[in-house]
Amino acid sequence: MTALAGAILLCGLVLPNEFRHFTPGWFVRIPVEALLGLVIVLVLPRRPGRVAAVLAGVGLGLVVIVKVIDMFFIALFLRSSDPVLDWTLLGNGFDFVRESYGGAGAVGAVVAVVLLVGAVLAVTVWSALRMTRLVVGHRRNAVVTGLVLAVAWVLLAVTNAEIVPGEPVAAKSTTGFTYYRALQAKKSMNDKETFAREAAVDAFAGVPDNQLLNGLRGKDVVFAFVESYGFSAATDPRYQADIGSVLDDGRNRLQAAGFSARSGFLTSPTAGGGSWFAHATFLSGLWIDNQQRYKTLTSSKRLTLGTAFRRADWNTVGVMPGIIRKWPEGEFFGYDRVYGKEGLAYRGPRFGYAAMPDQYTLAKFHKEERAKPGRGPLMAEIELMSSHTPWGAPPELVDWNDIGDGSTGFAAASPDGSLLGGTAQARAAYAKTIGYSLRSLISYVETYGDDNLVLVFLGDHQPTPNVTDNSPNFDVPITIVARDRAILDRTAGWGWQDGLRPTPGAPVWKMSDFRDRFLTAFAT
Repeated sequence: MTALAGAILLCGLVLPNEFRHFTPGWFVRIPVEALLGLVIVLVLPRRPGRVAAVLAGVGLGLVVIVKVIDMFFIALFLRSSDPVLDWTLLGNGFDFVRESYGGAGAVGAVVAVVLLVGAVLAVTVWSALRMTRLVVGHRRNAVVTGLVLAVAWVLLAVTNAEIVPGEPVAAKSTTGFTYYRALQAKKSMNDKETFAREAAVDAFAGVPDNQLLNGLRGKDVVFAFVESYGFSAATDPRYQADIGSVLDDGRNRLQAAGFSARSGFLTSPTAGGGSWFAHATFLSGLWIDNQQRYKTLTSSKRLTLGTAFRRADWNTVGVMPGIIRKWPEGEFFGYDRVYGKEGLAYRGPRFGYAAMPDQYTLAKFHKEERAKPGRGPLMAEIELMSSHTPWGAPPELVDWNDIGDGSTGFAAASPDGSLLGGTAQARAAYAKTIGYSLRSLISYVETYGDDNLVLVFLGDHQPTPNVTDNSPNFDVPITIVARDRAILDRTAGWGWQDGLRPTPGAPVWKMSDFRDRFLTAFAT
């Protein structure tokens, strides 16, 4: 048992925070923290030594827990966790599991996490106490062993010996990790002031209502977010049979219907998840990459695209099938009406995570808003959720007149998602769902598009890294579609490429730059 305790402590001290580092060579290292712990136990009297062992065990356990959380954050979102700002995401995580795997699955996940956290802390404390008893009981041998290891550590440090490239055998990874986290915590705690300075700059804050969006008068403007539609979807050769072909065919079909399109890329503040950060960034013109910024933004008076359209006398709506409870942020974003999951009243089968297929979402939007007689111009933000992970098989497109409430129009599919399947399965499912979302949009424009429709569709973020080969790219495609050529002429200075599919050489803007560029292009 003593050997097990020692192995637990050593592994905990050199534990990586990324799955890709789990190799045998990574663990063949001498952690300096173990030597420091040995010195402390040898110097302190028995009782204070036990107290120190308990504190060290708890500290190591917390470090292990943070590293494990990091592993999943990096695997899913391409970034490490932030204990200061990310704890508020627990509720969103619970909602995701509940929507994907049911209430029992969500409760089971919470229980499992609590038990695992308790087990990690108990095991590290037990290991520290066990090794403390060994050192105290064999003080002479412990001193000799410590001296030998200390000399070895110094020699290895001086020679910079490595088994794994970039990771010295003379390790101080836990100390470095803790120091980095302390710096990160300080930066995170100061982020509120940093964000306040950024938000204080707004070129459009004082623009009169009658000088907003005059270049779009009489138009219905739709901003459609395609979930997880990222750079890889538009450019990775593996996805072009299901995605590229849809975009190329869609370009030809829309051209035949008199529509033109231009495309580019935006750099999203998030990857793998956190769609609401991307939406808020796009609409507000501020960089929103954490929940604190999001809450601060939605409690402010910042001009959003929705607010600008409402001030300029558009009817404004949010079509949000992912909203499952009251959403007070809708007022901040400038929406007269918000259609959440319940308001959209879908009664058909489920396909993966999404509460309803994208074609239904678009059909319901058209029925409730665009098809109303005698209405004024409309601005809408629409979430298209069919490509949300875990990906399930999407339905086939159906006749728009047969959709109804969804109970008879869509054939039921397998409810199983693919997030927990193999990488090949996930990639195939991802490509099919993105293809479905894009076909739904293109078909909507073909069916209901007119001279007054202006569609801007874009991705919110790259998908989870398992389908992008851990690409560090945070870019997402964006496309503007219109039949009125004067609309696209106003965007000529953007340098975007013709068509629905941008190539890797297309212009890239920060997503937070779009609001100002859009308002400038269509101001007069």
